[in-house]
This record gives sequence, structure tokens and C-alpha cells, in this order.
Amino acid sequence: MTIQKPHNSPGRPPAMPLTTADEGNSSSSDSSASTNDSIDTLRPSESTPPTPNPWPQYFEQELFLESNSENQHAKYHVYLTPPRDSAKGPLFICHHGAGATGMSFACFAAAVKKEMPHAGILSLEAREHGSVVTSPSGEEILDFSIETLVKDTLAMIELVKQRQGWHKLPPAVFVGHSLGGAIVTRIAADGVLGAQLVGFAVLDVVEGSAIEALMHMKTYLASRPASFASVDQAINWHIRSRTIRDLESAKASVPSLMIRDGERWIWRTDLTRTQKWWEGWFTGMSGMFLRGRAAKALLLAGTDRLDKELMVGQMQGECFPFLSLGSYADLSCTGKFQLTVIPEAGHFIQEDVPEKTAHLMIEFFKRNDRSSLVLPPKVSDLLAQGKRV
Repeated sequence: MTIQKPHNSPGRPPAMPLTTADEGNSSSSDSSASTNDSIDTLRPSESTPPTPNPWPQYFEQELFLESNSENQHAKYHVYLTPPRDSAKGPLFICHHGAGATGMSFACFAAAVKKEMPHAGILSLEAREHGSVVTSPSGEEILDFSIETLVKDTLAMIELVKQRQGWHKLPPAVFVGHSLGGAIVTRIAADGVLGAQLVGFAVLDVVEGSAIEALMHMKTYLASRPASFASVDQAINWHIRSRTIRDLESAKASVPSLMIRDGERWIWRTDLTRTQKWWEGWFTGMSGMFLRGRAAKALLLAGTDRLDKELMVGQMQGECFPFLSLGSYADLSCTGKFQLTVIPEAGHFIQEDVPEKTAHLMIEFFKRNDRSSLVLPPKVSDLLAQGKRV
């Protein structure tokens, strides 16, 4: 099933009026979103409550992709803006983190289209985050292992390719945030997308710091509000708690995180049910990242997130400072990976600074796009033309 959006160009609506007044029904903020405490925390004014933005402002299509087998029935959910030319791409394939949805990349998608109008964006949704996977009899399948999530991801990509009639996947950059970064890294290390994977980027997750952070995950989940009186209240909480630092991103993504339960709105995804798989998501990730069979980029909200394995690579000269622009530093690497630190962002980099993230990913694609390389003529061809070599 394909839902087409009305014919309006993607973009970011004007910002809502803001105030720093407090709101009731508060909770503690996400500890991973506290890199830069000097940034003002802003929220919508009471007189102009935020209105959720629907997906058509950011993507051209909403797809429901069914895949049935003897063991399971899947109804995958993705958002898509196809590239203008599938042979040339690029296609930015995006995978959200645990507890988020495909709308986590909504403002990123709009920013990509603004800077590179011919590009495509595919934003995937994991099981119980928007996609639904059950047994053939309709019973719930509780499996959040990294291997299963990788299979789901590859299935979604293949189903989109078939639905769009692409002979092969457009030249792609795979972008993963948090858990999505672990999924992307495994796929890149396995090389299953072949030469069509131009590069992959991991947003604010590395193995060491991720596993350390898991010790505090249960406390964080217990401390955040269990429900909200309205979606607007949920949006306000995400901004006030600095979980998301950009109002437009919160308006785009937060509504998809909530479902109605009577008179209240509760979280769509119960992350406590995934706890037994948490450590397995990230174990071995740094080594697989370095072995990934494509150009590599790592975007972090702070250098404190680097783990030992990646830090050793940095100190050994695999990564060195290249340039500094404004409030972020781009560290271009000699042979391993490109590291970019964005200190004004919290954990949700692609939501806190969507335009900056989009620009970095576009430039990353341009630098690594093999189709744009101009190779020197072969010696045999020059000799055949009677030229001296």
C-alpha cells in the first residue's frame, strides 16, 4: 500500500513563538542529551501550543510493505522520497534509534531535499516502532535481537526496491542513529549491499559508551512520564527536558512516538520489553565499524563518547583534524573514518541540528561517490591514438 502526499514541496514551516516558562507534569531529562548545558531550553508558549506536523511535509510517500513467510507475517512501515534518477542517486537510507520512529529523520529529509533536490530519502521503522511482525496466526513475536533487526532492515530495503521497480538499489548512504547505527554497522561490515553502498554514517553511538549508558537506561525509562494528557504536552516535555532541542523536529517526530490509551497518550514502544537484547545490540560494534566495506562517518555530540578502540585508531593517525566550521569540527580521516563532533547537539543529532546533519551527509556522499571520479586514460588507449607516453 502506498500513500502519496499532496503536491507541496517539503520544507520546515515557520518556527512557533517560544518562551522559557515552565510547565507542569515534568520529568528528568535524557542524560545523553546534556552535552552542552549552555544552550537555552525553549518551549512553545502557552498561547500558541505546538501543532504536530504530518509526514507529507517531509516525505513524498508512506509505504506499508507486506512480507509473509511460514514463520512470520510482516507489515513494514517506511517513509520515502525517491531520488530523481535511481541510477545516479543518492538515496539516503535512515534507521532510527530505540524508541524512536522513521519521523526522527523528518526534518533531516526536508533539509536534504532543500540542499540536494535530486536526492532520495528512505526512512525505515523497526518492529514495534511502526512496523508490525507477528506469527502466521497473528500472535506477537517478541524478538529484538540485532540479527533479527538486521533481517528486518534488509527486507524493507528489498521490498522498497521491488515496489519502486528499481533494477538495483540507487547509490546509497546508510545513516543510523543509536540502535540504528548498530544495525547499519553490521550491514556495512557484512557487505550485503555491495558496491551500491557508497558509505555509511553512525550518529552518536559507539560500542563502549553505549554499553556503559545501558546501566542507566532503566532509571531513565522509570523517570520519564508514563503518559501525557495530549500530544502537545508530549512535545513540550521533549523540548523542556532537552531530549530534543529543535522545536520543529519535536513537532514532526513526537506525535509518532505516542498512541492513545483512553484519555491519555502513552509511549508506542515499551522499551523495557527489549531489555534482554540491549547489550547484544552494541557488542562488537567498534570493530565492525572499522571493518565496514564502504566509506565511514561517525557523528558525535561530544568527544567523550569515543570508546577505547576508536580512540586508539584516532591516536594512531587514522583520523586527524581537517577543518572547523562554526560550532562543529569536521575531522577528515586518512583511511578509516571521518569523525565529526557537534557540541551543540544532544543525543538526537539529526533532530537537534537537521540542516547541519544533512549538509554533512551530502558532502560525505559527494566526497565518496565513485561515479563522479574522473580516471586518467589507459596507457594502451593513448598508444593506440599514436600519442607518446
